[in-house]
Amino acid sequence: MSFFKKMREKMFRSSDRLSEDLDALVEDKASEAPAPEVPTPGPLPDPEKDAPLILDRPVPQAPDPQPAPVPPAAPLPGLPPEPEPERRPGLFGRMFGQTEEPRRILDDAMLESLEEVLIQADMGVETALRVTANIAEGRYGRRVSAREIKEALAAEIARILEPVARPMPLYPSRPQVVLVVGVNGSGKTTTIGKLASQFRAAGKSVVIAAGDTFRAAAVEQLQVWGRRAGVPVLTAPEGSDPASLAFDAMTKAQAEGADLLMIDTAGRLQNRADLMEELSKIVRVIHKKDPDAPHNTLLVLDATTGQNALNQVEIFRKLADVSGLVMTKLDGTAKGGVLVALADRFGLPIHAIGVGEQIDDLAPFDPEEFARALMGLDD
Repeated sequence: MSFFKKMREKMFRSSDRLSEDLDALVEDKASEAPAPEVPTPGPLPDPEKDAPLILDRPVPQAPDPQPAPVPPAAPLPGLPPEPEPERRPGLFGRMFGQTEEPRRILDDAMLESLEEVLIQADMGVETALRVTANIAEGRYGRRVSAREIKEALAAEIARILEPVARPMPLYPSRPQVVLVVGVNGSGKTTTIGKLASQFRAAGKSVVIAAGDTFRAAAVEQLQVWGRRAGVPVLTAPEGSDPASLAFDAMTKAQAEGADLLMIDTAGRLQNRADLMEELSKIVRVIHKKDPDAPHNTLLVLDATTGQNALNQVEIFRKLADVSGLVMTKLDGTAKGGVLVALADRFGLPIHAIGVGEQIDDLAPFDPEEFARALMGLDD
C-alpha cells in the first residue's frame, strides 16, 4: 500500500471532517437557490381588436380535418405489455449517476463560511483568509460544487507547502550531528528510531545518544528501536548531565567514523525556563566540540496540539536554531491544517510526517499528496 493511501486512510478524522464540512457548505444553500422565473401568460389576443388593419385581407379558410389518433393496440391475452423505450440520462446524469451535483454561488456569505471551516481545521486566521481570497479569484459569482472547492483548496494548499517540502540535508561532516528537540509527548523518541532505521537502510552508519537522562522509559524505548534498526544507543546513568552525554557521544561517533549522530533530548515545556536553559547548554557544548554542529536541529511537533505548535516553533527557534520540522500524529487529529499555517508563517523545511507507530508510518513530506488527503480527495 502506498504511503498516500495509508495516509488518506489514517487521516480520516481530519480529512473526513473537512470533507463533510465542505459538502454541507455547498448543499445547505444549493437547495435554496431561486428557481428560474417563468413568464406569466397574459390574456389571449382578440382577433377582431388586436389584429392589424390590412386591406383586402383574405378570408381565413378552415384547416383540413386531421385523422383522429389511433389508440395503441391492446396487448394480446397472455403476452406481457411492450416495454417503454429506455430514457437515456443527460450529460450530468451520466457523470454523476443520474443526479446533478449540488452547486452554490461563491459569494461573500460562502467565503465567510469557508473561512470558518478552515479556521476550525487549525489553519489559522491569516492563512485561512489568504487561502479563501485566492480561491475566490476567478470563481467569485460562479456556481461551484463541493468537489470543485476541494480541488481548488488542495491546489492552493499544495502551492503554500511546496517551498518547504524538503528532505533533511546530508553533509560531508562526519559525524553529522542531528539534535532532536520538542515538548513532552511529541514523538521525539519514536521519530529518532524511525529516522535512524531509514538512514541505516540507506547505507549510513548511525549512532544514537539517549539524551533524555531523566526518564528511564525514554532510554529503554530508544534501545528497543536501536536493536530493531541495528544501531548502537549510547546511554548514561539516570539523572546524568545530558550535555556531558552529548559531548561523550560526539567523541565516540568521531572515533568510530559514524556518518550520523542523532541526539535525543528530554521533552521540555516551553514555559519552563530551567529546562529550556538546559537545552541551550547542550547546544553550547556540542558547538564547542564542533563549531558547525549541530548540523541539523529537528523540532518534532504533535499535530494534535493545533495552534500551540506555532508557539513551540517560536520558542525553540530562539533556543536551538531549529532547521527543520517533523509533524507526528496526523492520524489522530482533525487539525491537520496547522501544517499549512506553519509553512505559511515560518517557511521552515518540513522533512517528514508521521501517521502511526509503525516504522513505515514516517515518510518524506509530499505537499500535493498531503493536500489531497487533507481535503479527502482520492489519489
